[in-house]
Amino acid sequence: MVGIVLVSHSAQLARGAAELAAGVAGPEVRIETAGGGPDGSLGTAGDIVEAAIRRADSGQGVVVLGDLGSAFLTIRHVLAHLDGGSDRIRVADAPFVEGAIAAAVTSSTGQPLEAVALAAEEARDANKL
Repeated sequence: MVGIVLVSHSAQLARGAAELAAGVAGPEVRIETAGGGPDGSLGTAGDIVEAAIRRADSGQGVVVLGDLGSAFLTIRHVLAHLDGGSDRIRVADAPFVEGAIAAAVTSSTGQPLEAVALAAEEARDANKL
C-alpha cells in the first residue's frame, strides 16, 4: 500500500491527524508523522521528515501532506537531497486533515500512488455542509 506522511509544525497535530486517518482507513496503511522540531518545539525538521518518508515507504510510494506553507519548503528540501526513491514520492497540495483521510482510505483499497495523491488533493473540494 501507498504510505502517508503528515508534516506539521506541531507534533501533536500530526499525531492527531494520523490517528484519525488510521481510524477511518484501518491499520494496514502506514501513516507516519513528522511533527515539530527536534527538541519538541513548533517547527519542521528535514531529518524528521526524511525519517518519516523512509518509514512510510513499503515500495509502493509515499504521499506527503503538509500543514502550512513553510512545511512544504522543508519537504522540498528533503526531496531535493534524498538519495534514491524520490520518484515514488508525491507531495499533495491538499487540506491537511481531509487530505490525510482521503489518501489513507484510498491507499487502503490498494490504489496506486497517483490515485492516492489525487484523492488527497480532491479533498479540498469536499463540502462540509
